[in-house]
Amino acid sequence: MEQTDNDRFTEHTQIKPYKKDALYSYTLGAFPTYELILSKPEAVLKVLIHSGYTDADGIKALCTRSNIPIEVNNKLIGRLSDKENCYVVGVFKKYSCRLAEDKPHIVLVNPSNMGNLGTILRTIVGFGIYDIAIVLPGADIFHPKSVRASMGALFKLNFQLYDSFDDYRSEFNKHELFTFMINKENTQNIKNCPKPRLFSLVFGNEATGLDDSYLNVGTSVMIPQTADVDSLNLTIAVGIGVYEFTR
Repeated sequence: MEQTDNDRFTEHTQIKPYKKDALYSYTLGAFPTYELILSKPEAVLKVLIHSGYTDADGIKALCTRSNIPIEVNNKLIGRLSDKENCYVVGVFKKYSCRLAEDKPHIVLVNPSNMGNLGTILRTIVGFGIYDIAIVLPGADIFHPKSVRASMGALFKLNFQLYDSFDDYRSEFNKHELFTFMINKENTQNIKNCPKPRLFSLVFGNEATGLDDSYLNVGTSVMIPQTADVDSLNLTIAVGIGVYEFTR
């Protein structure tokens, strides 16, 4: 790349609605924008404020301390947000991370829903897990819907994208793997399965779960439930899994 993201983004750059191949994304709303500035100030390119925002002094002071440009632009905020009550938008450059080698991981295989992805980020940070791998194809972690659902948790954790599960597995071969799927008599109840210090909890996508290629991967784990429902929502399953492995 001949230019850095900051070189390409100037005060005259025309900010457009989000596209996956864009160099930047947005936080929509005051709270996630505060979290962005506090956790990743080096990534913030600009903060947009609506003229009707009544608590602008606080975020203006925060931006000033971090040398972040501020712009009052009601029309642009309206174009970027699908909600009428959005008064603050943070524009930030996309960035990459590395997962910690000595910390537990969550692994999502082909997650498809951006809202679910963001909620999962928020949930795992709430339980003290700060590293997540996403096996592609999958939902865009930088899409404003994912960012908004995470409520700022995105900026507090490490994430890494992989083209295949094998790529992840070969890089972190010291982690004990726990796949959330039914594997006949080889399935362990989550309440009774071993919970090592260094683990990776592996979850499939919302519609199909993990396919049979994962039957011989690590330890198969199930969350007990009644027969009245077919399965648990992915975000709920991740929440229960992380709770059981971290308590």
